[in-house]
Amino acid sequence: MRKAGAEVAMLRATMTLGALLLMTGAAHADVYRDVDEHGVKQYTDKPQSLPAQKLSVQSRRTDGVAVNKRIEDENKQLGQTEQGRQTTQKQQQDQKEASELTAKDKADRCVKARERYDKFMNSQRLYKTTDKDERQYLTDAEIDAARQNAKQSMEDLCK
Repeated sequence: MRKAGAEVAMLRATMTLGALLLMTGAAHADVYRDVDEHGVKQYTDKPQSLPAQKLSVQSRRTDGVAVNKRIEDENKQLGQTEQGRQTTQKQQQDQKEASELTAKDKADRCVKARERYDKFMNSQRLYKTTDKDERQYLTDAEIDAARQNAKQSMEDLCK
């Protein structure tokens, strides 16, 4: 029984050693640079033709924590840049919409002021509505003043 346990332990140790040798063999493979007949550079561990230039490649272990930290920082930076860009775009869009609304509102007010002026100029009798919803007709002097005010409003709004 003891002999079988020792053999199993020896087998495990041999397999572990073999696996380690395979992993270290891949890490220390030679790298060659070769140029094919079309002038294309190729990098390989098994060159197609000899002579191929043997390169000295040094490798280091990658610090996974440092890489993750760097990626996280870069993602944060990109997120902040994207958020800033979106905010700027939103502000520009809002300003554009506001100026369009202002221009449209100004044009609408101009149209209404022209219509009011035309109405005042073409009407024979003008009136104003009292608090009791009754019409009170304007005198000639009040009509002239109302027409003058309508003309001034139209000129101010339609600049």
